[in-house]
This record gives sequence, structure tokens and C-alpha cells, in this order.
Amino acid sequence: MLSSYPLWWLALPVLLLPVWWHRQKRQRLKAEPLATARFLPSAAPEQLRVWQWRDRLLLLVRCLMLVALIAWLAASIFPWRGDTVLLDAGADKAWTEQQIAAAGMGAAQRIELPTNGLQWLRQHERDWRPSARLLIVARADQLAMPARVPQFSHQVELRTKPPAVAAAPTPVEHHIVLAGAQELGAAWRSLFAAFNRAGDGANRYTLAAEPNANTELIVWESAAAPPASWHAPHWWIAAPTGFPELANASTLSINGIVLKYADSPRGRLWTSDAMPPRDADTARALHEAWQQLSPAPAPAYPMPSQALSAARSALPAITDAKSAAWLALALLALFLLERILTHARRN
Repeated sequence: MLSSYPLWWLALPVLLLPVWWHRQKRQRLKAEPLATARFLPSAAPEQLRVWQWRDRLLLLVRCLMLVALIAWLAASIFPWRGDTVLLDAGADKAWTEQQIAAAGMGAAQRIELPTNGLQWLRQHERDWRPSARLLIVARADQLAMPARVPQFSHQVELRTKPPAVAAAPTPVEHHIVLAGAQELGAAWRSLFAAFNRAGDGANRYTLAAEPNANTELIVWESAAAPPASWHAPHWWIAAPTGFPELANASTLSINGIVLKYADSPRGRLWTSDAMPPRDADTARALHEAWQQLSPAPAPAYPMPSQALSAARSALPAITDAKSAAWLALALLALFLLERILTHARRN
């Protein structure tokens, strides 16, 4: 059983209460009437604490009843939150106060907006009472637009601040090693110079003669094998005779170019009849194919301000949590058993 509110298990020390109660039982001293007692001064009856275990079965039932109660509370959720503002801590203070006042949520409780706020709210929506209103005030770049509009059981209003106009991004640096036949070096240099201008200058290709820790690609034009110390994630091979791994290379056709590739201890080897490109169309096709083979992660679109109406009539179920109905039944059975044993002890 998974607990929705595991902090309830911190209440287990209350099991000491029935133990203490059973140990604190007092026994009244028996008073025997004597004929000469009338000549003695009267005294109130006394009680004596008897430190011994009594009614052990009743004690066990009461302890089990408390354990079942704590387990039921830990596995169940009772809505307790009212109107709430989920506030982005990094948002402009004056702007957030203006948005909260405009939404009429000035008296609402405020909590910090967690990471992945919409997903977190969907998972913890059971905490809010059915009549509660929810307001999210955040910077737009802190809430990514989901593929589908999230559905909630409460009315959720989003007020996001559009991001400021960002400066031009810094070009991504790519370190390339150009080695081998010098007569083809001009063609490769022209190719990477075209790569620099492609894509609005988002990438910058730096050519070197020997690899280092930042080298991403080695272009090899020689029929001889490269030095054993040379390593890179990718190799472009124009003369595959020095690489026996390419004898069993796999074939990939992309963007009209047939590529052969194989993995080796030096890195992944690529070769094609289109290397090096001999015209502008082949260079453009090779560049597009290379971009498709190493895609960058898609940017997250910011969430615009909008109001999400209540679209679900039932609260979401807790992921992987089992029903606590059997705990409620067990608690009822233990309560009835405790009442029966208490009544039997008195009689």
C-alpha cells in the first residue's frame, strides 16, 4: 500500500496511550466489616496502583484499532486547501501583486510554484476543496505548453508574463579535424564555410589539424590508417581502405544520400560516395542529412495566459495507490470488537 500522506505514520507513538492506560489500572482495597470497627475513626477507601498486565486481548485490539486508523488516514486524502495562488518565486513582485489583485485572490493562500507546475497540480489536486479557486502566476518560460490542454477538476487560471526580447543566441561551437590528402582540403574547407553560413549562423565550425577533447568530427582523406591515439565521436571517411570495420558497414539512405556507417574503438565511422561534395546541391543535401542525424532538442513553447475550466467531474486517482476501503472495514470491525470486549469485561 502506498501512502498519500505518509507523515501520518509519525502518529504511531499514540500506541503508548492504551499501553499506559492498561498499566495504570487501579484496584480498590477491599474493606471487610468488623465488629470493633465502630470504635475506630472513619477513613475514606483507598486505591492501590497495580502494575501488572490486565485484559491483554483488549489492549491488543485497541492497539490494532489505532494502527488501522493511522494507516487509513495515511492512505486517504481529505481536501483541506481553499483558494490558492501558485506563485513563481522568480517573477517580478510588482507584476505578481497586480495580477493577484486583478484576479480577486488577494486573501488566498500562497505557495511556491513547483517544478513542472501543471503536472504537480494534476497529481495533488485532491488537496483542494471542490469550491476552491486556483491561480498560477509565473513567467511564461517557467510553464511549457503541453501537447494537450491539461484537464482539472477545479477552475485554474494562468497568468503568465511574456519573456523579454532575448538577445541573439551564441553560436554553438563545433570542433572539426581535417586530415589526410591536402588536394581535397579546399573542398572540405568550402563545405564547412558553407555550414557556418547555414542555419542563420547558429553553428560555428572550427577546423584543426589534430584532435583534442572537444573534437566532434574527424574528416579523414588518406588511404592509410589514422594514428591509434586519435578518437572522436564521428569520422567522415573518404577513403575507407584504411578502416576494415567498414567492410561490414550498415547502409542508411537519408535526404537522397547513401551513407555507410560502422562502430569502432575510434568512434562511429561514416563514408559515402558524396564525400567530399563536388557541387552546391550535394553540399546542401549532406548538411541537411547531418543535421537530421544529430537533432537538437526541440525548444519548449511558453504557456500563454488562459483560464482552464473544470473539465473533470471526478478527482484524479493516485498513481499506483491501492484502495483504502478495506482499511475502513477493518477499522469498523476492530471498533465493534473493542466495544464487545469492553462490555464483557464490565459484566
